[in-house]
Amino acid sequence: KEKEKAREGCSLPGSSWEERLANVVTPLWRLPYQEQLQVKYESQRKILQMLTSRLEELGIDAQKPGGLCCPLRPLVPSPIINGYRNKSTFSVNRGPDGNPKTVGLYVGTGRARNIVCVKANHMENIPPKHKQVAQCYEEFIRRSPLDPCILFHEGGHWRELVVRTTSRGHTMAIVTFHPQEMGQEALATQKALLREFFTCGPGTVCALTSLYFQESSMTRCSHEQSPFQLLHGEPHIFEEMLGLKFRISPDAFFQVNTSGAEVLYQAVGELNQAGGDTILLDVCCGTGTIGLSLAHRVSKIIGIEMVEKAIEDARWNAAFNGISNCEFHSGRAEAVLPQLLSSWEDPRPLVAVVNPSRAGLHYRVVRAIRNCKSIRRLLYISCKPEGEAMRNFLELCCPPDPGKKLSGEPFAPTLAIPFDMFPHTAHCELVLLFTR
Repeated sequence: KEKEKAREGCSLPGSSWEERLANVVTPLWRLPYQEQLQVKYESQRKILQMLTSRLEELGIDAQKPGGLCCPLRPLVPSPIINGYRNKSTFSVNRGPDGNPKTVGLYVGTGRARNIVCVKANHMENIPPKHKQVAQCYEEFIRRSPLDPCILFHEGGHWRELVVRTTSRGHTMAIVTFHPQEMGQEALATQKALLREFFTCGPGTVCALTSLYFQESSMTRCSHEQSPFQLLHGEPHIFEEMLGLKFRISPDAFFQVNTSGAEVLYQAVGELNQAGGDTILLDVCCGTGTIGLSLAHRVSKIIGIEMVEKAIEDARWNAAFNGISNCEFHSGRAEAVLPQLLSSWEDPRPLVAVVNPSRAGLHYRVVRAIRNCKSIRRLLYISCKPEGEAMRNFLELCCPPDPGKKLSGEPFAPTLAIPFDMFPHTAHCELVLLFTR
């Protein structure tokens, strides 16, 4: 309830703006960590109860001893509890004091028109380096004569900041800028000023490995829509995980909790039970972290990812780490996977791992997996299992439906393991094993 009140910008008794922000973004921050784990475990149990009920409604005898459709293991804790995020996105908007050039995170909603941008200095999940870069960016835009772009139709230029860091000490900053009607010469001037600030001015304390600039006239913009322009430093930053080195581009997906991801991927390797002749299908593979970390256990890795730059990273990562038994396909999974599986004739066992965004898998992806007889084992990694992923779970497990072209044998949930990738928040990552 406190979280809901904070989102609406209502006053919490005795709370400051910083406390309001913490209650919105990290609502469990006041609880000791063991209590946080218990709260999250109970929420995951309710999600499994929901799945069990929905399966029963479909006429599936899903309930097992304990009242759930499959065993639920204890929540796996994060190795790092504070400052674990390797990627943070900071907005630009009016602060509590009314200054429109405040860099931080939102309290309130656009619908209610009560958004306030609060500095993230006190947030326990954000590392000090990210806060430092955000503070420097705020100093830069406050020195700039150009206005911030808060609403696209109201003009202005300076928009959000993304900061990415790695355990190797690398830091990447990506500044989003709305060009409006600005000409190339004026744009070049702004880019030069930004570069000078972070390489010769007060921003040098950030010791940026990479400084990127993106001209964008929409809320979210891909590299294909508007290329990321490198203003300073190296084009990539690098991370080490499970003994491998990974290259990361500005918009490539990489789990935000690196040490937590290591624990997660080790468990995925154990759960897929892949033998030396197995082919691993890695859907929504990002920079290839899951597949490449398991490549030594299997015969072949096939990765699919819509972000083209992430696929370039995945291929580089494979080559750099000397991994040759993999191939990566760039494109939307709903276009690539049905084509790939429709003519599948390889006799080797095929195991699928899917790690989609909160939007879940496209129906055509689920249908392609369901109708491929070679896939007997599927690992679904979900950051929001109560959302669109629930629809996917039901599509995977429902009886055959000719009307929906679901002819394949249904899957059944076999095991669920939650991982705390996001301490202090209400979220965690749920790994669901489906077999048939």
